[in-house]
Amino acid sequence: MSQSIATLESLPGVGPGIAAKLKSMAIHSVADLLFHLPLRYEDRTRITPMHLLQPGLDAQVEGRVLDQQIRPGRRRSLMVVLTDDTAQLVLRFFNFYPNQLKLYAVGNRLRCYGEVRFGAGGLEMVHPQSQLLQPGQAPPLPDHLSAVYPTTAGLGAQRLAGLINESLTRLISGDLVLEDPLSDCGLPGALKTALLSIHRPDSLACLEDLIDGHDPNIQRLALEELCAHHLALARLNQARSKQFADQLIDTNGLAASLIGQLPFALTSAQQRVIDEIANNLNSNRPMRRLLQGDVGSGKTVVAASAAAQAIGAGAQVAIIAPTEILAEQHRTSFTQWFEPLGITPVWLAGKVKGKARAEALEAIAGGAPLVIGTHALFQSGVEFKQLRLVIVDEQHRFGVHQRLALAEKGSDTDRGQRRQRIPHQLVMTATPIPRTLAMTAYAGLEISVIDELPPGRKPVTTALIPQQRRTELIERIRLALSEGRQAYWVCPLIEQSDVLEAEAAETTAQELKKALPEYSIGLIHGRMKPDQKQAIMSDFKSGHIQLLVATTVIEVGVDVPNASLMLIENAERLGLSQLHQLRGRVGRGSDQSACVLMYKSPLGERARARLETMRETTDGFRIAEKDLALRGPGEVLGTRQTGMLRFRIARLERDAALVEQVPAVVEQLNAEQTEILIHRWVGEAEQFGDV
Repeated sequence: MSQSIATLESLPGVGPGIAAKLKSMAIHSVADLLFHLPLRYEDRTRITPMHLLQPGLDAQVEGRVLDQQIRPGRRRSLMVVLTDDTAQLVLRFFNFYPNQLKLYAVGNRLRCYGEVRFGAGGLEMVHPQSQLLQPGQAPPLPDHLSAVYPTTAGLGAQRLAGLINESLTRLISGDLVLEDPLSDCGLPGALKTALLSIHRPDSLACLEDLIDGHDPNIQRLALEELCAHHLALARLNQARSKQFADQLIDTNGLAASLIGQLPFALTSAQQRVIDEIANNLNSNRPMRRLLQGDVGSGKTVVAASAAAQAIGAGAQVAIIAPTEILAEQHRTSFTQWFEPLGITPVWLAGKVKGKARAEALEAIAGGAPLVIGTHALFQSGVEFKQLRLVIVDEQHRFGVHQRLALAEKGSDTDRGQRRQRIPHQLVMTATPIPRTLAMTAYAGLEISVIDELPPGRKPVTTALIPQQRRTELIERIRLALSEGRQAYWVCPLIEQSDVLEAEAAETTAQELKKALPEYSIGLIHGRMKPDQKQAIMSDFKSGHIQLLVATTVIEVGVDVPNASLMLIENAERLGLSQLHQLRGRVGRGSDQSACVLMYKSPLGERARARLETMRETTDGFRIAEKDLALRGPGEVLGTRQTGMLRFRIARLERDAALVEQVPAVVEQLNAEQTEILIHRWVGEAEQFGDV
């Protein structure tokens, strides 16, 4: 088939089920597979002798199985000993199946890829990818880096990579011909060559050229993507001219009453942003505002003021948070502020069942002025009477379909004027984003920044300490707890698996319970049920738990002022923004707080630069700027279609010269070429620019 619209079912082994999985990721044709870009890369071009393995690094090994044991315990594990005659390596599996026992039978020769780390018996790999080698045969090593792609439930990463490789094979042979809307624009680079270099970079050095944007083929793709978003925005702005919102004029003075009863004074930055939002709500032009504020800057009270203005105008307000922990925190704050004004928030989350749920739904449909909840508010059975303001916290954590569903609950059409009424929207994030990037990533949204912390907050002291000093750090925790303070011990994601992340946290919690038996130690991770997590967090907040061992589930929204010490294991594996978010869980009280970043040696250059940045500054926007400068391939070439303008190839701080070329290039395009570009780079996300 020689056209770019070749169907997915034309690929070997793709039936209706696999095709449906692909379409859920906006992959509708063979050509679309070529624009599903890598999340990261693995170097499988060489075999590393086992005596040269280093902990903390990914490697590929070959060897024969010396021993296989099933270790009993609370959860059985499979232990396999592999050797290549230079040394031995342990392969560990926490979840295994009968066919794996055959694969790892004694005497079998295997090729394995995974992360090397220290274990009880020496160096080990946990859940490596393994291939059985036939006697006297070994498949040739690839001559390029192996791409790893973002996927979806029910579609394995290797299966997806195989389908993309088949698409690349057709592209190389000429069986698949891609339409090239910019072919006549006199630009450098070629579309076919650019795609091959993205999916199959020859080496790490080539990858650096891709990231830095020096390769003309990458410049070619970046320009195509920038043009696509320019065209989609123009189309979106045209559609917005047919929308309006109700003016929310606070005739009852409810917002002023709320501010007047607060037990603290607003900062000048908070007051400025409140005024900006109030001006938007007083207009019949729909507000679409992004509220940025570093951790602890006081975004919640700004959102409360906006809600009070809307309620004072007789409207209904919905506030949604991505987790029950964060939503519960908002419920507590808003109840404290609004009940003295005669308004009790209606609460709706997944755990609200039976009579309580029926009463909540009835109250919402009856026009209850203030509704707070989680994704449960998106569900089809939830009907609002006059939803006129939607406030979304940590909005990037919601899928666009969810945010669109909530916005539609407040939408209707004025048939007389052929205009659509939509709710005002305020989206909040504690993830600092450089302004130039925010203006594009959240195109169409006005931006407010709270760039001032409340008085009395002390900057968190940050230290970098190698893992070898773990015992010393446990004693530091003991000292903090003995002084009546509380602490976090964070175990980040080590492998792309909730199971392994939970396992690591459970192991650490057991270790700390033995080392610190005189203190109450809690555990929280992503595989717990919401009510379990909520109970643990409540006990920590009340002081019944002194030390909380946690995964990154605590990244956003946990507010425990007495917690003044945080230790983050494997800190070198986290990005700057995530480290900054985690650190923001301490320093929320009056005590001097500290964050210890524990790392595994040796540190790579990028990892060291990230950790040094964390030590040097607590300014979230400086950290965000540095994060852009230090991004690795997984961040730069990743695909996170959680909003309309999330770039996959283009980088604004790198591609400023290309941005200037965009208007002239799009002038040369016809309607068909415009459609091709928008479908290729924006796709179904085009409708989500309002969300």
